[in-house]
Amino acid sequence: MSEAQVGTQASSITTRIVEAVAGRARSGDPVRVLGLTGPPGTGKSTIAAQLAVALPEAGIAVAGLVPMDGFHMSNALLAERGLADHKGAPDTFDVGGYVAMLGRVRRADGIVLAPDYRRDLHEPVAASLAIEVDGIVITEGNYLGLELPGWADVRGLVDMLVYIDTPFEELASRLIDRHVSFGRDRADAAHWVRTVDAANMALVERTKARADLVLSL
Repeated sequence: MSEAQVGTQASSITTRIVEAVAGRARSGDPVRVLGLTGPPGTGKSTIAAQLAVALPEAGIAVAGLVPMDGFHMSNALLAERGLADHKGAPDTFDVGGYVAMLGRVRRADGIVLAPDYRRDLHEPVAASLAIEVDGIVITEGNYLGLELPGWADVRGLVDMLVYIDTPFEELASRLIDRHVSFGRDRADAAHWVRTVDAANMALVERTKARADLVLSL
């Protein structure tokens, strides 16, 4: 699938999410935290960025966008703990920090500064994103529906969880291309997808039932 086709399908999903959020607001059950989840490579970041534009266009304020990836452990800490060989797995994140951030934005008692993940640096950068008091907080990541210790607390802090579903073959192809674009040799990228990403995909697939809305890309 070409980038243009992916973009078109993402736009269709974005429209459906905006409609769902607007419906909640009309029913008197507004969304403060909107979560996008699904396997790696499924287009969550693209859809989140589109929502940050589309929701205000529909008259729904956005307080900010906070990717779960900002809570990656640093490369130095991963190496120190012997976790660098499976970076991106659930145990390589500061899940306590992520849960605390979601709790703070739900209280809406002041602007919250959150970390972002810089793909050019392959590192998280602290206090990079400002989350405003009013509006919807958009967050996206693989493990928002996970029921493992620590991660299980995330679901209760997300008002609407949307699962973005994509066929495995399409995901594997995209992930290999992504790793190559970040500097990996293609053979090494394919090996990483088979040994690390595939396990994460299977884990995330089991969280689909915890979503409020499942949309296919």
